[in-house]
Amino acid sequence: MVKTGSSEHPTKTLQHLLRARGHSAVVDGVFGPQTDAAVKAFQASQGITADGIVGPTTWTALVVQVKKGSQGDAVRGVQEEFQFRNLSGDPSKGPQVDGIFGPVTDASVRGFQQALSLDIPSVKVDGIVGPVTWQALVSGMLSF
Repeated sequence: MVKTGSSEHPTKTLQHLLRARGHSAVVDGVFGPQTDAAVKAFQASQGITADGIVGPTTWTALVVQVKKGSQGDAVRGVQEEFQFRNLSGDPSKGPQVDGIFGPVTDASVRGFQQALSLDIPSVKVDGIVGPVTWQALVSGMLSF
């Protein structure tokens, strides 16, 4: 759950997804007035109670399926998740946040799905970031 005042994970991912859905948001990792307004506008457009709180219903509506060859803000959200999990302290490790779903992002997604599938057998290792993979990403599962 993310709301006004949040500045921790997954606020940047939320901001990327809002942009992917056509809403104005600065990707700064701070859930301030502009992000709050964008969340409420998105929620209203989806028939969700416009309370500015990003819980399961809003996350489900926000996610955009991406895969190898995809480009844009939703891909940046995926890449932001892998930077969050990059415990090396070296931002050059793993996918760069460039909005291009290329081979490095694909390999990271597949590796993440493979690790998930060990605990959740229904997870497919297909390189497609759909609802289940998004849910695992934004919940902060599996730092590596």
